[in-house]
Amino acid sequence: MEVLKIDKVDVDPLSAVPMRNLFEKMNVSGNLKMGTVSIPAGKRVPVEGVSKHTENEYSIIVKGSLAVESGGTTYRISSGDATFIPAGEEHIAFNDGEEDCEIIWVLVG
Repeated sequence: MEVLKIDKVDVDPLSAVPMRNLFEKMNVSGNLKMGTVSIPAGKRVPVEGVSKHTENEYSIIVKGSLAVESGGTTYRISSGDATFIPAGEEHIAFNDGEEDCEIIWVLVG
């Protein structure tokens, strides 16, 4: 897993609006799925076991925070972070905060 602090990513100086390129070093091709999820406070995803996808997973945390275990490492991610989880990497998310965590996600494979 890779976590970016969006406000720490440089703004493209050639852009007419403040644009930040996230994960631009990744080679993206193939099928794409995109969606949102709201994980309520106190909930774990998945409820049992682990998640893993055949696609690379990119997410932006819009609101709230999570403790995420991915690839054997635990991460604290929160609003303003962007994440990348490689295809096949097992991961678990737990909202141990007091508010729902809202995420925009994209699966690319």
